Amino acid sequence: MVHRIEAPSPDDAASVGPMQLTAWLQTYPNEDAGIDETWIREQRGSAVTTEGIVQWREFIDEVARHPDRLFCRVVRSGAEITGVLCGRRDELVTLGPMYLLDEAQGQGIGGQLMGEFFLWADGAPLHLWVTEYNGRAIRFYERHGFQLTGERDLWRDRLPNVRMARGLVQHPRIA
Repeated sequence: MVHRIEAPSPDDAASVGPMQLTAWLQTYPNEDAGIDETWIREQRGSAVTTEGIVQWREFIDEVARHPDRLFCRVVRSGAEITGVLCGRRDELVTLGPMYLLDEAQGQGIGGQLMGEFFLWADGAPLHLWVTEYNGRAIRFYERHGFQLTGERDLWRDRLPNVRMARGLVQHPRIA
């Protein structure tokens, strides 16, 4: 299957939310963390609602108005959106969200997305949050120069996330 990476159009908002929910359902179920399909749909199901689609449309419009501050690319397989990578430039550059459906993984697409994001970031320090038990994603980010920082967050009191950074200067702790 041929995949194309391109900037999203506002009309893509209706597809990005459902793709994001599908990616969550493929990636995050974890019995030990108490995360199942029902919990995911409760937490992320809004992505497929009218309100969620409007939020994606507004974000895509904002990216087009502020390409120096916001980044977003979608992955297309035919007419279907099979992935997304977005980011934002504030004091640091934040990567996320980044999702690829199972069918689009393992083909180098994530690396291509990351390459476009790195070009946009222009050498700035980067950081992101990744789910602690998503070993595949952690290994992917490590291959692209990110390192675990030791910071942790429990999203919605259940989903364990860890922070990763690339290009940040680590200062030794002074005792």
